[in-house]
Amino acid sequence: MGRGAEAIADYRAALSARPDHGVAWFSLANLKTYRFTDDDIARVTAAEAGPGLADMDRIYLRFALGKALEDQGDYAASWRFYARGNALRRASSRYQQPVAERCGEQLKQALTAEVFAERVGWGVDDPDPIFVLGLPRSGSTLIEQILASHSQVEGTHELTKIGRYAGELCGRDPDCGLPTNPAALLDLTAAQARALGERFLDETRVYRRLGRPFFIDKMPNNFWHIGLIYLILPRATIIDVRREPMACGFSNFKQLFGTTNQEFTYGLDDIAGYYRIYLDLMRHWDAVLPGRVLRVQYEDVVEDLESITRRMLTACGLPFEPSCLRFHETRRGIRTPSSEQVRQPIGREGLEQWKRYAPWLEPLRVALGDVLGEAA
Repeated sequence: MGRGAEAIADYRAALSARPDHGVAWFSLANLKTYRFTDDDIARVTAAEAGPGLADMDRIYLRFALGKALEDQGDYAASWRFYARGNALRRASSRYQQPVAERCGEQLKQALTAEVFAERVGWGVDDPDPIFVLGLPRSGSTLIEQILASHSQVEGTHELTKIGRYAGELCGRDPDCGLPTNPAALLDLTAAQARALGERFLDETRVYRRLGRPFFIDKMPNNFWHIGLIYLILPRATIIDVRREPMACGFSNFKQLFGTTNQEFTYGLDDIAGYYRIYLDLMRHWDAVLPGRVLRVQYEDVVEDLESITRRMLTACGLPFEPSCLRFHETRRGIRTPSSEQVRQPIGREGLEQWKRYAPWLEPLRVALGDVLGEAA
């Protein structure tokens, strides 16, 4: 809710009760606006080195130290803690790159241009939903905040409805949570597609508390499900937020996500591979559903906020409102790691941060290869 001072006081109270409380230290770091003192860093370092810590507590402390030392400009030490935190987190991850690759290939084989041409007119003819998707840490929370600053648009959360529908229809891989049989979407009838669209609108109504005509579903993972979205909600606006691969990759590597979300982010090879899958699948959606996805480049938003904002609003069928350019003044609940960043005016720091870690990110650059020249 933007009540940062109160949040910091509560985290501090937790640390008074338990000095090695990993969640509290990490939560301070995850604000992205809090700066650790030398005494803080000494305390976290001592806690991280202590015996008997649960693995998850140690992971939280390592990511917190990575951010604290990054803010102090000690990038070599910061990288060591980011790398150690990721290594320990990756040891318990169940993410499997071949599963993601197979899902992408099956989606491309099943959902062709002919399939969509045969199903024109299916689904619910309702323009209310705006899907903001792409890779995590691509700038999607910023885009959501800009759009939610419009008087006719309500920001909700990263809703899980579409992914759940895909699982019900296609099965769900127990490790990666991706559809196991995307071809099952071909068995969907026109009546079922319409019913599913109506179900989405009904089940998301609880999140629409302001009574505005449009609302945002900002689940990044919905890039897997653009075909399903089109079948059940053909008039929905779909915005793909894309960020330069090295910047996006590093931002994912240094971010500890909650529970089992985004488990591809704990290894540089997995990050590069997932980025490739994402690009390949987005090329497919562009080919079979031409013009249905609006691509927004994060770097363009930083360079020319007003032009990109106008383009997004036009795609949504909305008039321009200056409040969208003052997005940082909008008060609303935000439940992503970027929550406090988007409460500030747009800045350029996110464009260059990864370059401070270039020597250690060389394996990511090599693994991305030709993707570096075609991601925009």
